[in-house]
Amino acid sequence: MKRIGLFPGSFDPFTKGHEAVARKALELFDEIIIAIGTNSSKTYQFELSKRMNHIQSLFEKDAIRIVTYQKLTVDLCKDIGASHIVRGLRDSKDFEYERSIAQMNNQLSGIETVFFLTDPEYAAINATIVREIYKNNGDISHFVTNNHLLV
Repeated sequence: MKRIGLFPGSFDPFTKGHEAVARKALELFDEIIIAIGTNSSKTYQFELSKRMNHIQSLFEKDAIRIVTYQKLTVDLCKDIGASHIVRGLRDSKDFEYERSIAQMNNQLSGIETVFFLTDPEYAAINATIVREIYKNNGDISHFVTNNHLLV
């Protein structure tokens, strides 16, 4: 049976930290599905199609698919046959937040969450801060691979 991990997020933008987590997850799973959640009440900095193309450009030769969704993450897992949810942790604050979500997801569905520690060089990267840098005409190439594909 194929082991599929689902890596959900808004990925606005998909940072080098996200990229590193996805590559680590590929070592444990046969396929990673990067699921971009969409929320009609949220305003995004980067267009959905550009985020999808950007992510695809990073994993052209890898067993990674990109999908979008507007439902509970655990329902998407069931729909696509994902056995686990993949999440990255930068620090203990991330762990406390993600642990609660993982426990609730598990209670809803029995689906487990696998946590990957962010590489130290990416621990300070935060998509919210990257968006602020971008909005103020700063250079985000230190934080986002192939960032030219987003604009």
